[in-house]
Amino acid sequence: MNQDSLFIPSGHHQLHLRHIYKHKGGVPVLMLHGSIENGKIFYTEKGKGLGCYLAEQGFDVYIADFRGKGKSLPPIHEDTNHGQYEMITEDVPELLNYVNNITQQKVHIICHSWGGVVLTSSLIRYPNLVDLVASKLCFGTKRSIRIRSFEKLIKLDLLWNKFLPHLARKTGFIDAEKLKFGADSETLSFLQQSSQWINKGEWHDPIDKYDYSGQVSQVNWPATWHITGIKDSLLGNARDVRGFIDEYNKDSKFNLLAKKNGNKLDYDHINILTHPEAINDHFPDIVNWLNQHT
Repeated sequence: MNQDSLFIPSGHHQLHLRHIYKHKGGVPVLMLHGSIENGKIFYTEKGKGLGCYLAEQGFDVYIADFRGKGKSLPPIHEDTNHGQYEMITEDVPELLNYVNNITQQKVHIICHSWGGVVLTSSLIRYPNLVDLVASKLCFGTKRSIRIRSFEKLIKLDLLWNKFLPHLARKTGFIDAEKLKFGADSETLSFLQQSSQWINKGEWHDPIDKYDYSGQVSQVNWPATWHITGIKDSLLGNARDVRGFIDEYNKDSKFNLLAKKNGNKLDYDHINILTHPEAINDHFPDIVNWLNQHT
């Protein structure tokens, strides 16, 4: 299995794509990570993760680092001011067009968490991009968190909404890895923009007021599958995932991974992609899904 790093120009940035493949010419898959993380949620250099698993099955895998994340250049620093808006309007179109152009095939897109919100918003804003997409698969993706719990009070209401923005105003950004709160950094702009959707619910762009919810019906959605784990109690809670499905594409397939549903374990927000048992559990189902919609 081969792993290469590709760098895609996007304004003043270089977006990193990890290209993983066993043989050239396979069906292309683009993978998009969520907030406070990078593309490593999908792969390791030693060959673990969903991206590497799919490459072993013959797929042509491209794993993105959004601007400033992972190996993308320049990294997020104290003067960085880009946010969610640039991910939606620049990064996703650049990445999808790039993979489509070099493979000359429709692209399957697999997302984790907030990466699915960014992708969905980009497809609504630029519906012509849908013609390039073979299928869309999201792990633990919600747009708004509406459940109530003690965990939400601590992690969302106090930490994400108050403490982290306060800290970012002082330092210029959030180093989530250093704080042991995530795997990568975030800008103050991203925190402010994403929080508006997570908390208030209105699907309008915080920057230019684009009405995503008003344009949903204009999109001819590709085959879509949402998956979450029963132990994903906050960031991909099944109720909030279903709420997002109802908001934009009620024809989406939905699966809750749990022992009671025949899975090997009760998955959470992270181990749904990283647990060693996943390759013998739901990963083969993903291969079947991709083949079915190629």
